[in-house]
Amino acid sequence: MQISTARFVLSSPSLKLCPKGDHPEFAFIGRSNVGKSSLINMITGSKALAKVSGTPGKTRLINHFLINDAWYLVDLPGFGFAKISKEESRKIRIMIESYLLRRDNLRLTFLLVDSRLMPQKPDLEFMAWLTRHHIPFVILFTKADKISKAHHTANPSQYRKSLIETLNIDPEFILTSAEKKMGREEVLGVIEREIVMRDA
Repeated sequence: MQISTARFVLSSPSLKLCPKGDHPEFAFIGRSNVGKSSLINMITGSKALAKVSGTPGKTRLINHFLINDAWYLVDLPGFGFAKISKEESRKIRIMIESYLLRRDNLRLTFLLVDSRLMPQKPDLEFMAWLTRHHIPFVILFTKADKISKAHHTANPSQYRKSLIETLNIDPEFILTSAEKKMGREEVLGVIEREIVMRDA
């Protein structure tokens, strides 16, 4: 898939204020500081489509970007580590869950996980939640340039082992690096596959 246009459309504080669901949507979500904005910019070929911040947890809204005038890339708030109150954290969680559960044109969720870390409880709990609610997802292991090639398989293998043993699932995963532009074609290939498969 080639990306010819990518533009910001809207930031929404709730599901009901999101754009009209007239295009397929692909959501990106992960723990705070996982490198989501940098990865979105790399995938879309834009240097500043998504705002990159050194402060974790800056994304607080549902951000829609229209790609090729054909599908939406949706940047969801991160979870964990953000320096916000419990009440604000609860509101963001409700907003995220409402979107994921009720957005009819959502085709697939990309869950970003730091490739440098062994399986983390918040990530595994979120995968379990997605699985319970039958929400399909692909794991994107970020910052792969920060680890040795030997660990390119080690940490993903640990996640696969944990997920097979605890949830009896074996989701697709892609190694990515915003800095090295790793995984871009694979992610876009998955999106194109989903669009073609659903529209067939």
